[in-house]
Amino acid sequence: MDLLAALSEDWTPGPALAESLGKTRQAVAKEVRRLQQAGIPVESSRRGYRLAPGAPVPQNVLPKLKGRFGRPYHYHGTLTSTQDELRRLAEAGAPEGTVVLAERQTAGRGRQGRRWQSPGGGLYFSLLLRPAYPLDRLPLLPLAAGVGLVRAAGVGGLKWPNDLSVFVDGELKKLGGVLLEAQVLGEELHYALLGVGLNVAEGGLPEEAAGIRRFLPGARRDELLVRALYEIERALAELEDPEGFIKRYKLHSLTLYRPVFARWVGEPISGVAVDVEPTGALVVRTKSGRKKRVTAGEVSLVGRVSEVRT
Repeated sequence: MDLLAALSEDWTPGPALAESLGKTRQAVAKEVRRLQQAGIPVESSRRGYRLAPGAPVPQNVLPKLKGRFGRPYHYHGTLTSTQDELRRLAEAGAPEGTVVLAERQTAGRGRQGRRWQSPGGGLYFSLLLRPAYPLDRLPLLPLAAGVGLVRAAGVGGLKWPNDLSVFVDGELKKLGGVLLEAQVLGEELHYALLGVGLNVAEGGLPEEAAGIRRFLPGARRDELLVRALYEIERALAELEDPEGFIKRYKLHSLTLYRPVFARWVGEPISGVAVDVEPTGALVVRTKSGRKKRVTAGEVSLVGRVSEVRT
C-alpha cells in the first residue's frame, strides 16, 4: 500500500503510518511533502497526517459511485490537462466511463480555445464517452453534460450552451463549464472527451466566477464528483429522445427570453433568445423580427438581471 492509499480524513500519527507502510518516519515525511508539492491535499499537524475532508481521492470516490461512469478512475495531483491525459488513454483502448481527475492543471482548456484557470479546491476532470450516436447528435453531448452538472450541484442554471452559472447581485457568475473534444473517423464517432471544470472553493477565482461553496458551504468535492458523474450519465441517456431532452434542458436555461449578443464565425447577432432547437442551436429574434440560429460561438447576456425580462 502506498502512502496516499493509507491516508484517511482522520489524523494518523507519523509513527503509526511508518509502521503500517514499513518505512521510516523520515521517509513518510518526505513522501508527504512530495504529495503536497504535487497538489494533493494532504494536511500535516502535530497529530500526524490526514487527507483534507472531501478530497476526491480514489478511496473516497470509488465506494460511492452509483453508475457506470468513474471506472477506471485516474487521480492525479498535477497534469498539464486532464483532456490530454484522457486522450492518451482513449487511444490506448480505455473503456467508456474512464475518468481522469487532477487537483491542478498547468494548461487547462476551456471553450473557444480559452485557458481554464485551475485554482486549488476545484474539480477538474475528463470523462471518456464512446456513444453509438449519429454525428448530428454530437452537439447535444455538452448540453447534456451541463444538465447533469445543474442537477448535481443543485444551484444555478445554464448559460447557453453549457456554462453552469448563477446570478449574484444582478451579475452572471460562472460556476463551471464543459469542453467537448471528439475523434471522428469517417462518418463515425470514435470517442468523445468531456472536460469538466467546477469551481467549488471561493479562493483564487476570477471576478466573473463564483464557487459552489458560496451557496452550499458544506459541499464536499468527492460527493459532488460522484453526483456529477451519475447525473451526466442520466442526462446522456435522455438523448435517445432529443426533443424530450431539449424540453428538460430549457427548464434550466438562464439564456432564454433574455437579450443576448452572439459572437461567432458569421455576423454578430443581437436580439432576444427565444428557443433552443432539438439540434442544440440557440434561436435569437433580432430587432427586425427575424429569427437566426446560433450553432457555435460565445453568447453573452446583455444588461443586469434586474434590467431584463424573464
